[in-house]
Amino acid sequence: MKQLKSYFKAAIDNSASDLHMVAGEVPMLRIEGKLVELQDDELSDKELETALMALLSADQKRRFDEEKELDMGYEQGDARFRINLHRQRGKIAMAARLIPKDIPTPEQLRFEPALHDFTQLLDGLVLVVGPTGNGKSTTLASMIEQINQTRKSHIITVEDPVEFVFENKESLIEQREIGEDTPSFASALKHVLRQDPNVILVGEMRDPETIATVLTAAETGHLVFSTLHTSSAAEAVERIVDVFDGAKQKQILIQLGAVLRGVVAQQLLTTTDGKRVAAREILVNSPAVSNLVRENNIAQIQSAIQTGAKENMVTMENSVKALLSEGLISEETAQKRIGRQRKV
Repeated sequence: MKQLKSYFKAAIDNSASDLHMVAGEVPMLRIEGKLVELQDDELSDKELETALMALLSADQKRRFDEEKELDMGYEQGDARFRINLHRQRGKIAMAARLIPKDIPTPEQLRFEPALHDFTQLLDGLVLVVGPTGNGKSTTLASMIEQINQTRKSHIITVEDPVEFVFENKESLIEQREIGEDTPSFASALKHVLRQDPNVILVGEMRDPETIATVLTAAETGHLVFSTLHTSSAAEAVERIVDVFDGAKQKQILIQLGAVLRGVVAQQLLTTTDGKRVAAREILVNSPAVSNLVRENNIAQIQSAIQTGAKENMVTMENSVKALLSEGLISEETAQKRIGRQRKV
């Protein structure tokens, strides 16, 4: 097996989004959404394990041995990777996401008006949701960077691991990594409210304790950004509520109706020139939407988005149509995403 650094270098040189290394398989890069074989030779289980274990600290090795999973950051030169180590069929495997060095601007990411509005908020909860690998972290980083550039705030991020690295501009930014700086999201959030933050970024809302603390933080005058793995805004609301037992759901619905400011459901689509562009469903928590959430009338949220253009809401269908009308995506891509066998 070649030196491990050469595989990371190949990911950097090819502008890949991900590097996959699985013992007994050929290494692969994901380039513009498609997997590409990096070489013909399969990776040796023993050599790959030895190489990957050399990246870990003693504590990380212990955690990997105990949990069989590990998320970590890795830097090579100016490039930064988010690594997940795991096992499959008893053999070691790695998925490494290449984090762009430069944080994309809102213009580069084609921010809609609502996303600009979210960066102007002083409190509440903003969620960016979507499947893994659809640019949630990048969108959030761009929003945080806008706050960093435009106002004097204390921003604290809690991530697993730290992805985009920010430089202080107008704001003071602290970035805390799970496993290195704090044991868990829930543990970090218990203490972060005592650290005088204005803006909090929570990498992922994974468990009831984290979700409850995020809602409390948003309720007590902080602006909180976070992510969920759901495909739509309505599903995001439903997921948050369903995490809790029936008796507590009413309280969560009342809190969520009050603190939620917006949900951005994002998916990346292949463009006509082989790149990728974000299509976004955007929910803004208008008084009508807030009432739907409080009353647990989640099924009506989609209708509220469809009629909420004046509040800068956008349906996924209209977002896809706009990309199609600009010639950025093909009709075939548009039809596949909208899920209807008709002209769009």
